Amino acid sequence: MKNIAVLTSGGDAPGMNACIRAVVRTAVYHGINVFGVERGYQGLIEGLFEPMDSHSVSNIIQRGGTILKTARCKEFEAPKGRRLAFENLQMKKIDGVVAIGGNGTYAGAAKFYEEFGLPIVGAPGTIDNDLYGTDYTIGYDTAINTALDAIDKIRDTADSFDRTFFVEVMGRDAGFIALDVGLAGGAEAILVPELHTELDALIATLQKGWGRKKGSQLVIVAEGDDAGGVFEVVNKIKEKVQALDPRMVVLGHIQRGGSPTARDRVLASRVGAGAVQALTEGKANVAIGIVNDKINLVSLNDAVNMKKPVNEGLLKLAAILST
Repeated sequence: MKNIAVLTSGGDAPGMNACIRAVVRTAVYHGINVFGVERGYQGLIEGLFEPMDSHSVSNIIQRGGTILKTARCKEFEAPKGRRLAFENLQMKKIDGVVAIGGNGTYAGAAKFYEEFGLPIVGAPGTIDNDLYGTDYTIGYDTAINTALDAIDKIRDTADSFDRTFFVEVMGRDAGFIALDVGLAGGAEAILVPELHTELDALIATLQKGWGRKKGSQLVIVAEGDDAGGVFEVVNKIKEKVQALDPRMVVLGHIQRGGSPTARDRVLASRVGAGAVQALTEGKANVAIGIVNDKINLVSLNDAVNMKKPVNEGLLKLAAILST
């Protein structure tokens, strides 16, 4: 293993820079040359390679976003695009790739390995925490703390006006963010994509709170909730309960930004270094993560296809604690 490339793809996540730093400096430690690929798979196709050394990653561990930039690349989904990417990697004599990203990044990496056999290791960079094979993903801890800070502020104004607030958090296919911030924020209800939303039951929960003279109530809605997201949920409830005058807040991309927490920096550093170590040991077509505080490797296909379940027990706990 003489030359490796590192890229970030898909949605950005706080801690990606810490992971890039770990990949580069671990490679340098082992005498391996590193090329950073700008704009993810798009950069592979366009040949956007930049040599990196220890100085290249100085003073980035605390920064959000990704210094390599990121993109969503339709061209890489086609055989022609992947062929161009492979030819560019061959020109640079790249022996292995570290791809930092989420489910889409892993799916692209698995397909690429299947076609060309170039060793590739996926590192879990997504705020959604929905990747199989790791307890936590890079950016998740920062995202839930960012969301919780906003929700605490919303709770203050909700209490001042005796209002009900519906707050939408990210999570198109997974409810991990909603579940954790809902429980930590004392929400009366949490709506996640993994479970069917019973609007009548939700209304009953809110009415029970009003009957007990609750001054304010909070409902956390994952954007992928099967009732259609926060606007659809509120509109449907207002049709059933005319007197309801809720406020809606969509936290949106604020959850992806900001300086990564200590936990995300440590996680990113461990998996970045572990990814390089895996390549030096001849591992290929694998995703790296942390399970029970130990480095864990699973196939990229399993990481893409195996479903990581939410803890339904936490939903029950949130319901108990909101009474």
